[in-house]
Amino acid sequence: QLQIVESGGGSVQPGGSLRLSCVVSGLSLKYYSIGWFRQAPGKEREGVSAISSVDGTTYYADSVKGRFTISRDSGKSTVYLQMNSLKPEDTAVYYCAADQGSITTQGWRVMYEYDYWGQGTQVTVSA
Repeated sequence: QLQIVESGGGSVQPGGSLRLSCVVSGLSLKYYSIGWFRQAPGKEREGVSAISSVDGTTYYADSVKGRFTISRDSGKSTVYLQMNSLKPEDTAVYYCAADQGSITTQGWRVMYEYDYWGQGTQVTVSA
């Protein structure tokens, strides 16, 4: 049974760090690219970062470059999003999604490219 479960969210002060985990079951990270998206209240869901299945190429939104790092542990079927230097504008529900095959520079942040989604984990950054 295919399942995507995010965890690691919480409340943190500005400048703090969190590590989100995305555990996938029923599919292999060898064949699925994983993306992280977020949705803040009243805003559209946006792509944050992604890692391609084929060669592990990583992608980041400009707003998180240099602060967030995506990685994967295929043995644990888990993709991580390390978030450092968090800002209040990072507050959102963070979603993990799986896309069969590789992803591209143009397509990694396109939601409809992804086949499966998790339920999300809340991240709140406030003083």
